[in-house]
Order: sequence, then C-alpha cells, then structure tokens
Amino acid sequence: MQPKDLLQLSEQFGSPLYVYDADKIKSQYNRLTKAFSKVEKLRINYAMKALSNVAILQLLEGMGSGLDTVSIQEVQLGLHAGYAPERIFYTPNGVSLEEIEEVYALGVQINIDNLSILEQFGAKHPNVPVCIRINPHVMAGGNANISVGHIDSKFGISVHQLPHLVRIVENTKMNIVGIHMHTGSDILDIEVFLYAAEILFDAARHFKDLEFLDFGSGFKVPYKKDDIETDIEELGKKLSKRFNDFCVEYGKNLTLIFEPGKFLVSEAGQFLAKVNVIKQTTSTVFAGIDSGFNHLIRPMFYGSSHHIENISNPKGKERFYSVVGYICETDTFANNRRISELKEGDILSFKNAGAYCYSMASNYNSRYRPAEVLWMNGKGHLIRAHETFEDLLKNQIPLPVQEKV
Repeated sequence: MQPKDLLQLSEQFGSPLYVYDADKIKSQYNRLTKAFSKVEKLRINYAMKALSNVAILQLLEGMGSGLDTVSIQEVQLGLHAGYAPERIFYTPNGVSLEEIEEVYALGVQINIDNLSILEQFGAKHPNVPVCIRINPHVMAGGNANISVGHIDSKFGISVHQLPHLVRIVENTKMNIVGIHMHTGSDILDIEVFLYAAEILFDAARHFKDLEFLDFGSGFKVPYKKDDIETDIEELGKKLSKRFNDFCVEYGKNLTLIFEPGKFLVSEAGQFLAKVNVIKQTTSTVFAGIDSGFNHLIRPMFYGSSHHIENISNPKGKERFYSVVGYICETDTFANNRRISELKEGDILSFKNAGAYCYSMASNYNSRYRPAEVLWMNGKGHLIRAHETFEDLLKNQIPLPVQEKV
C-alpha cells in the first residue's frame, strides 16, 4: 500500500482506522512454509489472539492454515469462520474443567497445561486425544510480559514434573497424541529455540503414541529499519534436520506444528490516526491525535516502538514530536520522535499494527473502537464497522424509573 492509498482509505472510512494488507499476510505464511519445506508433515496454526477478525481468519483458512485458540469464544469464532473442528487447536491457561469439556464436545484438539486438570480430565475421558503443554524453563528474550517459558511462568507443566505427569498418564491410561511448548516472544537467538526444542524431544520420548510435536512460535518481526528479527530461514534449515532425525529415532513420521500470530499479521497492519492539535510547551512539541491507548496499548503496556510516518507529508522536513493520545491519562505513543513536519489534520500511520492492537482495544473513556479494513486486490474492504453510541449502550440496562434515587 502506498501513502496515497492509505490517505484515500482514511477519507473513505474515517479515522482512526486499522488497515491490513492481505498480500503481506500471504507472503509471511508462504515464507514460513518454505523455510520448513524439508519437513514432510508441517502444519501452521494461526494464533488468532493476535488478530481475531473473522475476515482475517477466513483469509488464512483459505491458505490452508489451522487455528491456535486460547478460549472457547475463540474456538466458536473459528468454527463460525469456517474452520473444521479438527483444524482448531485449543491451548487455554487457568480455565475451568467445565470449559475444557465444552470445547472437547465441539471436536477440537485439546492442549492441557496443568497436572490437576490433566488428571481430572483423564479420569473422565481416558480415550480422548490430548496434547500436553510443557514448560521448558527457557527465556526466549523480549518483554517479560510475553516471555512464557521461564521457570516462574504460569504456563505449562514443568519439565521437572515429568515423572508425575507420566504417572498420571499411566494411571488414567490417557491418549496422549502431542507434546507442546511455547517460549513466548520475541525470539532473538535461534540457538535458544533449538535448545528448547531438545527439551521437547526429551519429553516426547516418554510417550509412545504421539502424532505431532508443537513448537509454539514467538518469532520476532522487525519494528524499524535494520531491526533484528528471527532468522526463519536459518531456523528452518536447522530445526527441520533435527526434527526429521528425531522422527527416524522415534520410529514414526510426526507432524511439526507452529502457531505464529505476530509473525503472520504484525507487519501487515497499519493504524491511521489524525493529528488533532500541535501543542508547543516550554520543552516539548506534542502532536495530539484522535486516538489513545484505548486503541493501541502496546507502547504503554509493552514499551513497544511503532514506526510513525506522516503520510500527509511523507517527504517533509523532519522535526521532533512527542505523539500523544486523547485519553484522560498519560498515553504517549512516542517521545521526541523524528517525523516529517506535522500540521493539524495530517494523517499518521503507525506501522506493525496488525498484532495485539485491535484485539486489545477497549471502550475506555467511553470512546468508540475504530473500523477495520482489509486491503486486497488493490481495494479496501470494510471488515468491521466503526462503533456507534448504540454499540456502547447495547448491553447496558438502566435502572427502572421507580428505582432511581
């Protein structure tokens, strides 16, 4: 997409606005499958928590992707989008046995990450195919909020608890068909990932009837020019060989599964917002926009850096601005950022806005959530309408007149 295309979309659909590039999603999917083309049985399950719009799910379903889900609601969205139950993988954390049984009844693959629920479910449903999530106790890098494979993480069953795990499986005679891990984002060093993979291989040796190994994801994408990213091609070369060798040792041709989210959709997304005001103070020039952390919380929550471009004046002289929102709290997107000279009414584009942006949006300050548009075949397709006042009121129930004070 060119700046002129984005400007046209902001005029057509208003701002703020999320725009996703279908071609970029496709190219990322194809890049990953190509990197692991030496693996005979490869499966990609899109981690839909990154971006759960039904149109995006349908786009990926058409490419052959499965789904990685973390809640029964995501499972239901996946089914609604047209995914067959057997192509949906369910990996919850801290949910009730009742929810897991609801999902099991829908026919999707269950992944259990704690001993208590594993034993309870196995005692009731010993013949149901189950995957087990292992915590490899590996720090993958990145923000602490998204590193989920370390020893203090709430996720997964510790590798040190394998004897207990095996005893539960033997006592219940459960049908264990897969072993799973997820170290979290952002993987900077593929050797760390390969080290964690060896831990998964060691765990897999305890189970004789496996059908797949799920290595999670957490692949880092670039957020600025010359930024570090996971070397997918090098990882594909090294892990494919190691995986194929393990399958020979195991005596069975297993399926290798990944569950990328950010890797597939982050770079495809751009968030468009209008400059409401240029405010000069004694020390700072603020650019106040028509959005806030109610729409894009990652810079405040994760400390993430999103490249910002003035698409109304892309070749203008650069000046320093602190880009801030309209929320009644500090919501700074960028401090002293070099951006082409701004004026009120200009449209800014925030890059890498495809993952964990709209999906973490809220109605804080009773603001509306923005529209979403999919750019496909040279045209913008509205895939979610901008919210209205009626949407804010939809599930609210006022007091009866006689109960008012």
